[in-house]
Amino acid sequence: MAHLLGAERLHLEFPTRTVFDEVTLGIDEGDRIGVVGRNGDGKSTLLKLLAARLRPDGGRVTMRRGIRIGMLDQSDVVDPGKTVAEFVVGGIEEHVWAGDPKVRDVIGGLLADVPWHGQIASLSGGQRRRVGLAALLVGDWDVVFLDEPTNHLDVEGIAWLAAHLKRRWAADSGALVVVTHDRWFLDEVCTATWEVHDGIVEPFEGGYAAYVLQRVERDRMAAASEAKRQNLMRKELAWLRRGAPARTSKPKFRIDAANELIENEPPVRNKVELDRLAVSRLGKDVVDLIDVSVEFAATDTSQAGASGEPATKTVLRDVEWRIAPGERTGILGVNGAGKSTLLGLVTGAVQPTGGRVKRGKTVRIATLSQELDELAEWAEQRVSAVVAEQRTSYEVGGKEMTPGQLLERLGFTTAQLSTPVKNLSGGQKRRLQLLLILLQEPNVLILDEPTNDLDTDMLAAIEDLLDSWPGTLLVVSHDRYLIERVTDRQFAILDGHLRDLPRGVDQYLELRRALEPRAAADAAGRASAPAAGPAGATRLDTGTAQAAPALAGAERRTAEKELASIDRKLEKLAAEIARAHERLAVHDQSDYEGLGVLGDELRALETSVADLETRWIEVSEILEA
Repeated sequence: MAHLLGAERLHLEFPTRTVFDEVTLGIDEGDRIGVVGRNGDGKSTLLKLLAARLRPDGGRVTMRRGIRIGMLDQSDVVDPGKTVAEFVVGGIEEHVWAGDPKVRDVIGGLLADVPWHGQIASLSGGQRRRVGLAALLVGDWDVVFLDEPTNHLDVEGIAWLAAHLKRRWAADSGALVVVTHDRWFLDEVCTATWEVHDGIVEPFEGGYAAYVLQRVERDRMAAASEAKRQNLMRKELAWLRRGAPARTSKPKFRIDAANELIENEPPVRNKVELDRLAVSRLGKDVVDLIDVSVEFAATDTSQAGASGEPATKTVLRDVEWRIAPGERTGILGVNGAGKSTLLGLVTGAVQPTGGRVKRGKTVRIATLSQELDELAEWAEQRVSAVVAEQRTSYEVGGKEMTPGQLLERLGFTTAQLSTPVKNLSGGQKRRLQLLLILLQEPNVLILDEPTNDLDTDMLAAIEDLLDSWPGTLLVVSHDRYLIERVTDRQFAILDGHLRDLPRGVDQYLELRRALEPRAAADAAGRASAPAAGPAGATRLDTGTAQAAPALAGAERRTAEKELASIDRKLEKLAAEIARAHERLAVHDQSDYEGLGVLGDELRALETSVADLETRWIEVSEILEA
């Protein structure tokens, strides 16, 4: 493969530390590289050096003649004086850019809900970020550098971006270097990983899952001071290997080596024990939403009724959700679907306009919000003083820990304990915020976009802490990896209804695609912008979907019985699949014939599950019509 860009013996110093020392790297045609590392170790700085936006103190960056480089930087500013159309496609005539499938794909994928001829000054911060990303992606580049491109994208938008980047170039052309904390995105897109740490850049083969395995092998040979991180990475690897087959089959590393590393690792969560502890802390009743609906006054006054009364907008309708002790649930939905409203019903911040909400007497709810307002009162105090005001001990996984030990587990150093709260980084504030909430010992914890400002190491540490937390956990996040990692069940808010997702995020994306009107020629990508321009584009148009004929009487009862029967069969198959995985784990790894037989049995069970889930979707859609 042809060489595109290289760095030779890069050296860079800031006033307080050395960022890079003698770093040599190369980027070739076909490279798809993910960059990981702790916050502050230099990931974004590395991209700026390679893209020639920052000059090194020593060494040099060389590029092939005529190479075209595009970069999305976190600090890039979108000109507020321009319209969206002017910033994205410039002065190109509409018939020219509208005839380019790539441009239509980008506009439809990122800007469907953004006014095409609107002023950028009127957009939100998230919309401006997407406009900047779209302006980059419509261009032709040999190398693309992306710094946190998934920020401000929902699960659906992240899936679109991954698909776009995978088909943007032929397999042996173009190059991508991306910094992101979204581990699903790293696994989906990247074929190599660079870890930035301690002034160096260490390369690994494969995406995030392969990187975790190689890092565990590296850490096993490290000094005893690395023991805590080794255990954490083994636990992460154990989840990756025992997780969804679609994930575990992708990394190109030796399965027998991975099994050897995790053979003595217990399951990520002891669900039976956690459920028992949750019931003892909560009782049998947590929060029940019974036939709940929520309406708000419409902001568009033109929609007022004939009598002059203000129109209303139904956000949630006929929601039935009985939250169980120890339930670990992820909530999915596009921005504006009603996720925050649903959480408000659980906490009591939102009152239903129909139905009722019943809460258990012992329920204590705490929310990790997207803002950090809770820390404002302690801005001038040192971290150690803030922690000292809270509980003196906390029980994690049956072991009593001091708040200082918990801080250490969440990545705080001894020196940082003397730092005023106002001087902490965004990620450190987020970790302190979570610790203060856990020290209050709630029994229902709500996480609203908890991954903001956190690197992959800290996400793994927080997930490890939540694994041993005995309570009910509700998570709203666009981070697919986090949702799949810390929750056991997922729901989606679709057209105001709460929908169970037996197959998780994949099923959610399928349902969203089914609701989008598309041309057959564009089935592999996102909906293209219509001929009239992106202003008319929409990500969800249920009005064009053909409704199935409604059932009544005996037909409805028959369909309901079939749905219940499918649920029972799926539960039995899930137990059989779990036993099959256990047999594979303990089977002699040198007995390839026996492993093949067990593998065939497992695949047959998974095929049966897929068929039943497809039928479950068909029947449930008929019942909901």
